[in-house]
Amino acid sequence: MGMIIMLAFFLADRREYSTMEWEGYITIAVVILFIVGLARSWAAPDLLSLTCLTALVTIGALTGSDRLPGPGEALAGMSNSGLITVGALFVVVAGLTQTGAMALVVQPLLGRPRTALAAQGRLFLPVMTLSAFLNNTPVVAMFMPVVNEICKKTNISPSKLFLPLAYVATFGGVCTLIGTSTNLIVGGLITKAKLPELPAIHMFDVTWVGLPCALAGVAYLLLFSRRLLPDRRPAISLTDDPRQYTVEMLVQPGGPLVGQSVEKAGLRHLPGLYLAEIDRQGVVLPAVGPQERLQTGDRLVFVGIVESVVDLQKMRGLTPATDQTFKLDAPRTQRSLIEAVVSDRCPLVGKSIREGRFRSEYNAAVIAVARSGKRLTARIGDIVLQPGDTLLLEAHQEFVQQRRNSSHFFLVSGVENSAPTRHERAWLALAILVGMVTMASLGWLDMLAAALVAALLMILARCCTSGEARQSIDWSVLLVIGASLGIGQALDTSGAAQVVARNLIDLAGGHPWLVLVMVYFVSMVFTELVTNNAAAVLVFPIALAAARSLEVSFMPFAITIMVAASGGFATPIGYQTNLMVFGPGGYKFGDYVRLGVPLDLVFMAVTVTITPLIYPFYPG
Repeated sequence: MGMIIMLAFFLADRREYSTMEWEGYITIAVVILFIVGLARSWAAPDLLSLTCLTALVTIGALTGSDRLPGPGEALAGMSNSGLITVGALFVVVAGLTQTGAMALVVQPLLGRPRTALAAQGRLFLPVMTLSAFLNNTPVVAMFMPVVNEICKKTNISPSKLFLPLAYVATFGGVCTLIGTSTNLIVGGLITKAKLPELPAIHMFDVTWVGLPCALAGVAYLLLFSRRLLPDRRPAISLTDDPRQYTVEMLVQPGGPLVGQSVEKAGLRHLPGLYLAEIDRQGVVLPAVGPQERLQTGDRLVFVGIVESVVDLQKMRGLTPATDQTFKLDAPRTQRSLIEAVVSDRCPLVGKSIREGRFRSEYNAAVIAVARSGKRLTARIGDIVLQPGDTLLLEAHQEFVQQRRNSSHFFLVSGVENSAPTRHERAWLALAILVGMVTMASLGWLDMLAAALVAALLMILARCCTSGEARQSIDWSVLLVIGASLGIGQALDTSGAAQVVARNLIDLAGGHPWLVLVMVYFVSMVFTELVTNNAAAVLVFPIALAAARSLEVSFMPFAITIMVAASGGFATPIGYQTNLMVFGPGGYKFGDYVRLGVPLDLVFMAVTVTITPLIYPFYPG
């Protein structure tokens, strides 16, 4: 499809071929291969984009051409301000996640919806708001476990929520300059182009078009998504885990859970986990009702799966009942949860955890124990270890490497995303986020500087460690952006972009509004078949050449590219967030087409209608 559209532009007027050198044909061929390769999943996007860029550089070096990117031009995209800003924002999101700042703000807004419509209504506003000021890829990553928890607690099909989640994050992203990497890339390209009539794009320039599109998109999803999306569930449920841990937690003195009922505290309908009893100063409450109010020092005994035990560990107001965690050598920020299966050669077999001095022996604290799906009634320290017991440990992150080959354990493995949450720094992380947005909005700092300062403050304030900051950066996304910039440069310098622009003008009859429609359509198709950032980079020089030929303002074209290149809803590969929810939602390709094609048309109609009204082709 992408190849046919590209060829159509060039075959519209064969006389234009005389103005394009052989480098243009090479570049077009590489771009077509890039589009088809991504559409057919020949390779990962980062590998494919780097391969295509390498091919252009190699051909230029072998032929001595100066119209194809050299090594310096190819790598210039890696220093693009938009690309660096995206990388910094990943670190900012890591700080918000590791401190639990997102849960602190989001959970009261979400509540406990009972229907898919209610869940969507409560989910859309916080997701849209956050993605307007943060890159929407990490926003979706943060909300995926929230949506998964909603689905497990309410028995709502994940397919009703995950794809709308990805779409709404895109809606919010098109409302500000920093909302999507696409907007940042286009802003960086405008700065690099040094247009006298358009020196820079500001924070809320795109809002006047993006917000109406977002509102129209939200209305569409609320009205039609539940009908168009199937009631499809993943083949494997987390609650099917046969391991049933027994874990004890204490209600923290002066914490937010003191005085709350079990139900209001969120301990009533935990997925795959139930509150077995409360030990209150030696008095055991075996049948805990939903209105039972928690008191300081209550020892809560839970039985359930490891994923929900991890959630308990991250909940504000609860601490592990064992005091052994406070005696570990490693700082809590360097610890994580680890599963270890006791072998028959372990010297502590036949001894209780306390008697065997497990913490002193392994520098690890036992948080919970699972034994053949049975509930263990003894306290953690009094449990006598047996071969085959699965222990949930809190230990230094190096424990896995140190004990992986130990004969004392059959198996040792880390639990993902189980690092202790730094709740005490949540408000500090939120303050850094607000400061970043304020500085960028008021023009005190440009977006790159504000994002870098915020990322550095997140690390210095210990909202996240340097290791967590490095792990949070999605390097494949940055590589695709950087390589795509090099390919876009080749499209421009080879003359191919000018030829496409002239054919666009001829096809539109030289009318600016029709050219704008064509620019949106081409950007949308490229986004569906390639990636959003690659589409923006590829179409930008075409639109710029068209605006210059028509002698009209480039502003409406810049805004159109931002919205169109972000609005890829009809395929899983149209936007990275679309692909992120493919598995968790249990989707098929047809689900995206059914829900996404009408949404593409809604965005296109709103954008091409109001953009020229807000940003005229002939200003002033």
